[in-house]
Amino acid sequence: MKRRTLFAGAGVIAAAPLLDVPAAVAHPGGGGRKLMTGAEVLAKDDWKALAGQKVGVISNPTGILPDLNHVVDVMHASGKVNVVAVFGPEHGFRGTAQAGGSEGDHVDPRTGIMVYDAYGANADKLVNLYTKSGVETVVFDIQDVGARFYTYIWTMYEAMLAAVRTGARFVVLDRPNPTGGSARGPMLKPGYTSGVGKREIIQQHGMTVGELARIFNAEYLPIDTNGARLKELQVIQVRGWTRDQLYADTGLTWVMPSPNMPTPDTALLYPGMCLFEATNMSEGRGTTRPFELIGAPYVDYRWAQALQAKKIPGVAFREAYFTPTISKNANVLCGGVQVQITDPLKVEAITAATHMIVEARKLYPGFTWRTENPPGRWIDLLTGSDRFRTMLLADASAEEIVAAWKAETDAWTARRAKYLLYKGPHR
Repeated sequence: MKRRTLFAGAGVIAAAPLLDVPAAVAHPGGGGRKLMTGAEVLAKDDWKALAGQKVGVISNPTGILPDLNHVVDVMHASGKVNVVAVFGPEHGFRGTAQAGGSEGDHVDPRTGIMVYDAYGANADKLVNLYTKSGVETVVFDIQDVGARFYTYIWTMYEAMLAAVRTGARFVVLDRPNPTGGSARGPMLKPGYTSGVGKREIIQQHGMTVGELARIFNAEYLPIDTNGARLKELQVIQVRGWTRDQLYADTGLTWVMPSPNMPTPDTALLYPGMCLFEATNMSEGRGTTRPFELIGAPYVDYRWAQALQAKKIPGVAFREAYFTPTISKNANVLCGGVQVQITDPLKVEAITAATHMIVEARKLYPGFTWRTENPPGRWIDLLTGSDRFRTMLLADASAEEIVAAWKAETDAWTARRAKYLLYKGPHR
């Protein structure tokens, strides 16, 4: 049983007192804050949707209430919710693990609740965990960032599959999508499913996790369950959020959903800049600005110069030099750019990243895919097919590559419409 340093020597399992957070901290948007997350709505309703049930919670450090206390801690302390299990995704329930890591199975020292490792868990494993812990209702409360390859939505998908098979209720405590409500990018194609994309959705899907749960239940779960759906799906909606709102507009406290997602600006850029994970360039992991600092040892001032000349809406490119402490090019000086957001409402991260990759390939013979077999497989999985890679290698322009998926984006926008819960124009 793996246990992280955070838990070492923790012999007390009784619930610790909750934080007494001043109102000014609890409500960063001030007294006029009107938005309420699904977790807050449920708490204000005295947890009635979970009454009389054995509850299992899938969450991570983002599952907080306005006073910054974690929803599991508050449920447990209330005495009104019977939390029998917690399921930790990538990075873990308390967030102690780096990318690609988890906390393993352990007893949470704060609450005494058993925490099970759900990172990479398929429905079969989760069925066993639900059965073992006696879960009757599964609650999902994690802040997503709106990209197909951010793994929490696929943890939710597998958890929903397991709930279908065990007859468990499924409750989503919804949170805003920090990229807003617009869909962008290519569609995942059959043959390119993986842990970073298990079903056919757009790269920047423009949906909340509650909305995704609705389309998963209606269209995708039946494919994997011989036509079955959840016994009951309940989405506790965000109150006061509209689809044109970015995270900065919400008045909510930003909690890092993962170690390399430090700010809402990171989330705005991530659906595009994550593509650099498939190259031999650093995507800024091991710096204070992951997915904003992009570069490699072979890059010089010319990349920033070429990108600035393109006048890509919403972003600017500052020549930058940095030394990552982990991941690719660790402890090696890299030249590159810092992607600066000039207008959050105009940022199209996937378009920007496409221009960046096209220009890097033109300028630098050293640019290539990361080491793997077959070469370029990771860019195929991230973009959802081999089209991006083959068009790039055929010297297509960034404009041609972006235009190639427009019909797919339009079709997704129309298809998802009946599952949307929130109004407002798409930015």
